[in-house]
Amino acid sequence: KAGMTLGHYKIAAAIGAGGMGEVYRAQDSNLNRDVAIKVLPEVFARDSDRLGRFRREAQVLAALNHPNIAAIYGLEESDGIHALVMELVEGPTLAERILAGPVPVDETLPIAKQVADAVEYAHDKNVIHRDLKPANIKVTAEGMVKVLDFGLAKAMSDEPTAAEIGNSPTLSMAATRQGVILGTAAYMSPEQAKGKTADRRADVWAFGVVLYELLTGKQAFQGEDITEILAAVVMKEPDWSLLPENTSP
Repeated sequence: KAGMTLGHYKIAAAIGAGGMGEVYRAQDSNLNRDVAIKVLPEVFARDSDRLGRFRREAQVLAALNHPNIAAIYGLEESDGIHALVMELVEGPTLAERILAGPVPVDETLPIAKQVADAVEYAHDKNVIHRDLKPANIKVTAEGMVKVLDFGLAKAMSDEPTAAEIGNSPTLSMAATRQGVILGTAAYMSPEQAKGKTADRRADVWAFGVVLYELLTGKQAFQGEDITEILAAVVMKEPDWSLLPENTSP
């Protein structure tokens, strides 16, 4: 898709892919700046109700204005393709950083503070991340933290309305499964692991899990598959002995 244009954006290269769509680096020819473009899955283009819900959520997310939150610039539609235009953030994710092992406490604390600032700001605006994890947090060369994909888990879910759930047990099961798929299992709160609705406390839990992983280099909740990981989230304590001595609870 490199070289293609989407509206006034020229696609340069693919920079990632995930459950919530493929991401590309692109140039905004109007403002002469590089941006990130997340192309929404095809299912959106065929579902006008879902696309309408996504647009409404995207408007809320675009209103988030914080130095530690990667900004949403707008929505673009062209030739049946729907895409979200976002701030391009250069730098490694915390997931990549942790591959090298535990991050020293004096490096972890400024990162954690900036993540906490971003989450607190969003919560004050009634926006919950729902999928906070190391892969969704980047640190720029200047040490600036940027939290990515804020609120997109909700925006991109296909949760039916309460009325639809009331009329169909099958739909309510689909909504529960979608919640499990969207949140990465190891960072889900116990209530998310049980398929319940997430609120801001789920972000607080995930923040703690990310902090543990930064300090230890290990996931707090482990297992060979999603079922085992979810069971660990609900039933087990992390191995606190792995934390540096002066940070153990």
